[in-house]
Amino acid sequence: MELHDLKPRPNSKRDRKRVGRGRAAGQGKTAGRGTKGYGARAGAGGKLYFQGGNLPFFRRLPFKRGFTNVNRPDWQELNVSDLGQFGANAEVDPASLADAGLIDGTSDPVVILGMGELEVALKVQVHRVSNTARKKIEDAGGSVELLKA
Repeated sequence: MELHDLKPRPNSKRDRKRVGRGRAAGQGKTAGRGTKGYGARAGAGGKLYFQGGNLPFFRRLPFKRGFTNVNRPDWQELNVSDLGQFGANAEVDPASLADAGLIDGTSDPVVILGMGELEVALKVQVHRVSNTARKKIEDAGGSVELLKA
């Protein structure tokens, strides 16, 4: 098949409706616009998003629903119980967590949450730690260092 062989599907191309050409044509007199009123006039249609004098929808939205911050960091969350697979005195940072398959890469910041228990002492270097997680890591003999996000 080549370009000159291409043609539209049957019945996909129709002639446009010729309005205002007399009663016999089926769209004569008012030409499908009804009788009088805004929509019957030439040039009707108005501005995009005009809502009859109401405050336009897109101007109402921030007051009603806030907005989505596209620059918001997408935190990768881990629990203290997930750190149990590391050996004693191991250094736990985003790179080692990614190597262990606990997080998806090192592009997003990491936060450790306090669910579960920890038996071994670890040197944890992440971007954020909850208070309960910090307490559990330090009670197990480990340390916590915060990285810049």
